[in-house]
Amino acid sequence: MTIDNITEGSGSQFERLEEAVSPPYIVFGYGSLIFRPPPHVIKQSPGFLKGYVRRFAQKSHDHRGTPKNPGRVVTLVHQEDWAAFSAADAFPHEDVVWGVAFTIDPEHATEVRAYLDYREKDGYTLERVDVYGFEQHAERETVVVVRGAECYVGRNDNPSFIGSEPLGELADTIWHAIGPSGYNKDYVYDLSAAVRALAPEAHDSHLFALEARLRELDRARSSSFES
Repeated sequence: MTIDNITEGSGSQFERLEEAVSPPYIVFGYGSLIFRPPPHVIKQSPGFLKGYVRRFAQKSHDHRGTPKNPGRVVTLVHQEDWAAFSAADAFPHEDVVWGVAFTIDPEHATEVRAYLDYREKDGYTLERVDVYGFEQHAERETVVVVRGAECYVGRNDNPSFIGSEPLGELADTIWHAIGPSGYNKDYVYDLSAAVRALAPEAHDSHLFALEARLRELDRARSSSFES
């Protein structure tokens, strides 16, 4: 086939070539995306990040709260940045952020990107992250399973970033908050269950301590109704 033949032919050949060389659209979910995945997913790859902590340090005005009474949802924070916000953070830095890398059907990549941009509009910015896993048949040896996945991060300079709060105050805010997507506490419960299901190593001290405190509030409210 000559260059003239290609030039004069239909554009479908160029479209197929572009699809072949374009990198796949992969987005890493570490919060609600784990238990409410985006549409048109063709592959899910569990894995973890290095150099980040997952914290309930982001206000939610649109999903798990309201502008008047915002809830709290997770964001990623670079470990060195979090140290500046929370020198007294009681949770170990060796906890790793487990999540899922979702590969999107190329035919729907533009649609899904627009959907996620809207879903994550409350202060989140796109970053690229490498997703790690454990090498098979190797003792705790890590390997990159997805390189350069897109990830929505609530950076510390966005207006919805609230930083570190005492666990009791954080739990109380979440327990009372509700938004268009439902009760804020259910977000915590669903995320905790999803993280536990990802891998035996998927431990998150901050998330699980917050879940435990919310369960205590549930029991206290239930007891008050019974008495």
